[in-house]
Amino acid sequence: MGNVAPQSPAARKRGTNVSLRRDLVAEARELGISLSGACEQGLAAAVKAEKERRWAEENAEGIRKFNDFVEKHGNPLGHLRQF
Repeated sequence: MGNVAPQSPAARKRGTNVSLRRDLVAEARELGISLSGACEQGLAAAVKAEKERRWAEENAEGIRKFNDFVEKHGNPLGHLRQF
């Protein structure tokens, strides 16, 4: 078997069925684009964007309060700025 490190649970692949436009699939194949890789990259970007959106939504009140404080009292760490 050799010295192959086991994959982490996060890196393991799972077969999944997806529906994709035929013209895009054909063009991707002509260009040598990995369908699995492209789908995985797109899904990773969508997951990241949704996590960021949810974080901003969940923390909106705290961000607003901090911004109000800075507007009223100035940046509490402003004296550390070097620009």
